[in-house]
Amino acid sequence: MAQTQLRAYVFLDSLQPQLAAHICTTCRGYFPVPGVASLFVEIAPGMAIHQVMDTALKATSVQPATLVVERAFGMVELHHDDKGEVRSAGDAILAHLGAKESDRIKPKVISNTIIRGIEPMHAMIIDKIRFGSMIEPGQSLFILECEPAAYAVLAANEAEKAADVRLVDVTPFGAFGRLYMAGEEAQIDAAAQAATAALNAIAGKEATGGRPASA
Repeated sequence: MAQTQLRAYVFLDSLQPQLAAHICTTCRGYFPVPGVASLFVEIAPGMAIHQVMDTALKATSVQPATLVVERAFGMVELHHDDKGEVRSAGDAILAHLGAKESDRIKPKVISNTIIRGIEPMHAMIIDKIRFGSMIEPGQSLFILECEPAAYAVLAANEAEKAADVRLVDVTPFGAFGRLYMAGEEAQIDAAAQAATAALNAIAGKEATGGRPASA
């Protein structure tokens, strides 16, 4: 499995309520509930993610919520109310890939923006395309973009733990991960700090080689 690259490995010990709800809104698999342990794995090439999920399901009793195959990358989410089962699923995946958790790519924050006092028409456009909570005019909006994409869920989960904010949308697959959160200014500042700190704390390898034109 040397040709398969481990891009992101994200273990969440307790899935926060809004993130769990967002996954349920967008997934086609088994719905997670708040408080379960969750694992997001992103690899390249994309089609190899099927073998990754098969390995985890044969080895443990975890349930998959999301399976995404992009042109270049694949991503899977697995969860269980027993953290040990999720850890075991992760161990099985790593053994299958011949990799260690430290072989993942270290996340990079591509953009980190706060829009304060969002205008009504801007809020309306975002509300039309989001899968989470609505943003109201006058609230502040935190936007984060990262790579690899799956780390966006770590940013979302830690931000929700740290502040009273609303999860507007999160996209943990593709060339870049994207997170949108809304709330009062002070709460958004706290959420942004927690999200970026969580990504900066992840150990891993620096990305090498060119970025694909489209994922």
